[in-house]
Amino acid sequence: MLTTATTQQLLHRYPMLAQLPAAELDTLLKNATLISLTGGTVVFDENQPCQGFPLVLSGSLRVIKCAASGRELQLYRVGPGESCILTSSCLLGHARYQARGIVEQDMAMVILPADIFHRLLARHEPFRNYVFHLFSERFTDLMALVSAVAFQKLDQRLAALLIHKPLHIHTTHQALADELGSAREMVSRLLKSFADQGWVRLGREQIDIVDADALKRFAAL
Repeated sequence: MLTTATTQQLLHRYPMLAQLPAAELDTLLKNATLISLTGGTVVFDENQPCQGFPLVLSGSLRVIKCAASGRELQLYRVGPGESCILTSSCLLGHARYQARGIVEQDMAMVILPADIFHRLLARHEPFRNYVFHLFSERFTDLMALVSAVAFQKLDQRLAALLIHKPLHIHTTHQALADELGSAREMVSRLLKSFADQGWVRLGREQIDIVDADALKRFAAL
């Protein structure tokens, strides 16, 4: 059973659960499991069965699709107050995962057993609305990703990615390449071009945005 502190954090992040009748909430808390994972941990992988429904309390998760060549494409992130629609899909369709989930920042999350998830979905309208709202949001995000990959050049996608990050970015060229589903060498070459134009300044595992307006204009071409 979850501790009082974890329960309070869970209900703060997922207020629709606080609307459950006391007996049902008590059953949920007795059957839920709190897990803590460090950055880089693989939470689930392709063709693995789904073990439960995650509710993220802290940290973040990257969901990626991997090619046989080793290239990766980031599909979406999952942060506090969110959950993974791929997991929802697997639970609803009794299917295995078709992507990989990796901890980006140290995570704490509560796992609901599959039977609790199905019971909530069937009986609790606020939870059902939450899950379907997640599907809607992620579907929109994935459509934007498909459009970007299909219709935008890599340099525009890189510019768009940079402007959605802090002005001082602590990352590697490989990490950016993974987010874009590209090769590190190509991303490094484009970053060098951006630096030559005065849009960014490059350092060791750091990129400083110098001219965000120029990047925005370029991304919108």
